[in-house]
Amino acid sequence: MAPATLLISHELPNLTYAPNSERFDLSWEAPLSTLLGLGRAAGADLVEFFLERVNYISCLAEEDKITSISPRLTTGAGVRVFRGTGDCYVSTNDLSFAGLRAALEKALLLLGLNLPSAQAYVPEIHLELLRDYSGQKGKDFWLGTCSSIQETGEILLGASAEIARATQHLQSRRISYFRDWQEILVAASDGTFARDIRLTQSAGASVLCADGEHRTSIGERKGDTSNPDFLRAWDYQTTAADVSEAAGRMLRADYIESGTYPVIMANQFGGVIFHEACGHLLETTQIERQTTPFIDQKGEKIAHENLTAWDEGISSGAFGTIDMDDEGMPAQRTLLIERGILKNFLSDRAGSLRTGHPRTGSGRRQSYAFAAASRMRNTYIAPGDYSLDDLLASVDKGLYCKRMGGGSVGATGQFNFAVEEAYLIENGKITKPLKGATLIGEAKEIMNRISMCSQDLGLAAGFCGSVSGSIYVTVGQPHIKVDSITVGGR
Repeated sequence: MAPATLLISHELPNLTYAPNSERFDLSWEAPLSTLLGLGRAAGADLVEFFLERVNYISCLAEEDKITSISPRLTTGAGVRVFRGTGDCYVSTNDLSFAGLRAALEKALLLLGLNLPSAQAYVPEIHLELLRDYSGQKGKDFWLGTCSSIQETGEILLGASAEIARATQHLQSRRISYFRDWQEILVAASDGTFARDIRLTQSAGASVLCADGEHRTSIGERKGDTSNPDFLRAWDYQTTAADVSEAAGRMLRADYIESGTYPVIMANQFGGVIFHEACGHLLETTQIERQTTPFIDQKGEKIAHENLTAWDEGISSGAFGTIDMDDEGMPAQRTLLIERGILKNFLSDRAGSLRTGHPRTGSGRRQSYAFAAASRMRNTYIAPGDYSLDDLLASVDKGLYCKRMGGGSVGATGQFNFAVEEAYLIENGKITKPLKGATLIGEAKEIMNRISMCSQDLGLAAGFCGSVSGSIYVTVGQPHIKVDSITVGGR
């Protein structure tokens, strides 16, 4: 319960709280509401606390051995203070009442605010009834039912052996896995009070193959949220077959000639280009920095009329799915682009305050060490009206990009992405494999050249780094046709 009466500032050092140290529950309401009231009494317009506990482990198998097991246990909190359009963030790993109070005091001082005088009254902050997504969905039992270290090692070694059996000219192989369990609690002076548990897992395989002067490397990764049995259910036989088949085809592939081509991009991880080249430019973080070409184009055409795109946090099991964001706002669907027209930006609390765009449940952060910022969740181009055969038939000579690799994106949307697995398209048919392709372009131009989208939407797990650290996201799309794009090669 929130404090029943107003407190006087000098009484605070005498207050004692004993919240549950093993779980973020209702016992945290009293100390947090008191601290929020203290921040408001100091002159802050809004105060927000973010509490976190993490149980993380990663495991790596190289060849036929487990070469690394890395656990991490962390606990901490961050406090964000807003005054006008400015804000300040301070983090601490001391979750005692005194530790949280000290972090609040530092944040206030950085904004030119001081704790109230000894005789000042501290306003009562009424927090909402705890929105406990963990309790509602049975998440409190997830961690205990995940794969043990022994089982994890056995599965990874099994996957490594399967890759060795399936792959020719194999030089090295790596199988990796991580499990990231996170409990969070958000309390803010606007009444927000919400708790969640997240479970993110990922497993991947990569190979290096060589035969004389011919070399190729191929990787594939799967990811999931909310399934404690993810690793047990991982079909590593299929992963091994896909990776070995792709490596076999690309090992002796010819190098592509540089030029400008029409390109068909595969579904699933092909969506990384939209994520990087356009998605980031629709975050209010970019509006604040004046680094997006779309800053004043809401309601205007920024893409081909056949392109519609979404960002959401609600797809079951997807890598960027969240029941609430890191500011306590429930997840939702956000229409970014509808038939080429820019409809919405992605906005967190600070972004909404400074740009006027409404919050979209997109306030995300890597950990308590970072303030939340506007970030993507599950971001994808929507399925269209065509089949893959329709897309291929529209290309006389071009490139089919089946598997994307790494890349980079400039501040205003210039990008280049390597293609791990590509094929020549001739007269509407996929023919010989090609390697060494790099896609080069600029977001504002490329969005208007995505003229056809097929019906086979696919999603893929990804990782995204930005101002609030590295977070888990989904990229995705159906097969798409880009009418023309610069392709670097030999």
